[in-house]
Amino acid sequence: MTGPVVHDMADRLRRVYAQMPNPKVVMCIGSCGQSGGGVFYDSYNLDGPVGGDIIPVDIYVPGCAPRPEAIIDGVVKAIALLERLEEDKK
Repeated sequence: MTGPVVHDMADRLRRVYAQMPNPKVVMCIGSCGQSGGGVFYDSYNLDGPVGGDIIPVDIYVPGCAPRPEAIIDGVVKAIALLERLEEDKK
C-alpha cells in the first residue's frame, strides 16, 4: 500500500484485506502511507495512515520517496515473513 487512506477507499481497502487468503502480509511503502498524508495530514478527505484503524501493517518501508533498495529490503522481509507464517501453519 502506498499513500494515505482517503474516505472513499477506506471501506474498499478493508474489504480487499478481508478477501485476501491467509497468510496475509501488508507492506506500507512511503512516508505518506505511514504518517497519514505527510503535509496533508489534516486534510478533510483523509482517514489517516494505513496502519492506523484501517488494516494491520506488517512491513513499513520509510522514505519520501522510498529508495529502491528500501523497497527491495521490504519485499525480502515480506517473503521471509510469509515463509515463516506458512511454516507455522503446517
